[in-house]
Amino acid sequence: MRLLGRLCALLGLTAVIGLLPLLAGRDPALSVLRARSAEREPDAEALASVRRELGLDGGPFELLGRWSSRALHGDLGTSWVSGEPVTGQLGAAIGVSVTLTALAALVAILVMTALVARPFVRGLRGQSVAGRAGFAAVLAALPEFLIGSVLLLVFAVRLGWLPTSGWRDLSYAVLPAIALGTPAGAVLAVVAGDALRDALTAPWRRSWTAAGFRVRTIAVAVVRRAGSVVTGQLGIVVAGMFGSAATVEVVFGVPGLGRLAVDAALAQDVPVVQACVLVILLVGAAAGALGAVAQRLLLGPALTDGALEAAAPREITSGRLHLALPAVVVTGVVLWGIWRDPFTVDLAARLLPPSAAHPMGTDALGRDLLARVAHGALHTAALAAGVTALVVVIALLVGVAGRRGSGAADLVNALPAVVVALAVAATAGPGWMSAVVAVAAVAWAPPAAHARLLALEQRGSAHLTAARALGASTRHIMFRHVLPAVVPPVLRNAFVRLPAIALALASLGYLGLGAQPPQPEWGVLLAEGMPNVERAPWVVAFPAAALVLIGVGAVVAAGRMR
Repeated sequence: MRLLGRLCALLGLTAVIGLLPLLAGRDPALSVLRARSAEREPDAEALASVRRELGLDGGPFELLGRWSSRALHGDLGTSWVSGEPVTGQLGAAIGVSVTLTALAALVAILVMTALVARPFVRGLRGQSVAGRAGFAAVLAALPEFLIGSVLLLVFAVRLGWLPTSGWRDLSYAVLPAIALGTPAGAVLAVVAGDALRDALTAPWRRSWTAAGFRVRTIAVAVVRRAGSVVTGQLGIVVAGMFGSAATVEVVFGVPGLGRLAVDAALAQDVPVVQACVLVILLVGAAAGALGAVAQRLLLGPALTDGALEAAAPREITSGRLHLALPAVVVTGVVLWGIWRDPFTVDLAARLLPPSAAHPMGTDALGRDLLARVAHGALHTAALAAGVTALVVVIALLVGVAGRRGSGAADLVNALPAVVVALAVAATAGPGWMSAVVAVAAVAWAPPAAHARLLALEQRGSAHLTAARALGASTRHIMFRHVLPAVVPPVLRNAFVRLPAIALALASLGYLGLGAQPPQPEWGVLLAEGMPNVERAPWVVAFPAAALVLIGVGAVVAAGRMR
């Protein structure tokens, strides 16, 4: 039944994503005609010819039926724009994306290991197991395209150690893999830090130490116990990187599957969109299934026999100043710059460095950067915080209520937010609400998978088996045991992604699917500043610092949740 459910979800999402432009009443024949020949006048005769050629006269459902019938025989159709077979375009793109994702996953694992290694060793020695959540939040807050652009400028342009763009051999994948894997590794480090801390402070670990077990034996057991949580998130992260690497692929000119899907969606090339989404969803389903299998292998029969031990509750020790500092800095910047005009263009003051008149400098059009960062906080950060809160609620509802693996979460997580935004904009039109719906529609999946894994382990713990035997009700177990153990790690997981959500909202606005330029959103500021980063680094440094402060503040605030 689970396999059948995953298959139905896969077919349904593929059909909806591919055919929403048709169902919304937009004429794909016009887009195809303009893509093929921009000079040709889109008269009625030309449009009718394109419709007959593409088989659009029978309507969207007949088109979907023909596509499904051919897909079962391995024929994914022909591109509406180029006229080439879709399978030919997919072959090379899939190979590139698989290689890039594998290397990025390796980078993510290395980054995660580097961030949690010291707390792990300290915990084995009986010392404090406080992790580096703040530093992990800084790395997670850095946009992939910003990391990629800096790496490109330093290691490819300045030093000439690696290629600048394209794809010929593995040397072309080094910088894109680092840019894609570093933020993902930071997110995994937050999850791994919580899991290791719980395992190191669990009662069984103290019992093993008192019984004289060797440190090496205890270390392996701790890694195995924490790995049951991390493996599920690793599968989700890998699936997300495979489908959402379009920004990195654009920076480095990598001909991968994510970039192909976004380009096809913008051109309304429905057969290519359907094929790309089908492959992305298959990878997402496979990654989620492998994560669930790895969790069961790591836990063994203890998961179903009620033999797991839950970690004891721990007190929050971080100080109030540590908690308030990011909020104070962001609030101060907003109050400082909210009275300035973010739209006034002064070409005589282009790219001025920070000064008394312009404390953050000016951008390429001479606009005051302090004003644009401050005004952008009111829109970008507020929307991102709202979407994050919605994501947490959805993740807890789906993750805690579901006792088995959620195929829908695995599939949704693999979808690029840009493709979903295009689908939403096709029916509701572009705007900030369409961007919010698109980002929230895919952002809930990783925290939901995390919540499901934690709830599953809590339900398999020995103390809950004893509580049931003593007559505890389901409501008592849920609100007194399961939720208190699940909510804090899920909050940290969701909040460390808040800067990525803010950037995704702004990036969709930059693409014309959300708020339109010249609105002072932080993602737009980064995109506008990247061409001048070498000459005027402040145009990127200050918006990036704002994202970092939001990420650190979110993680620190979540870390104080009991």
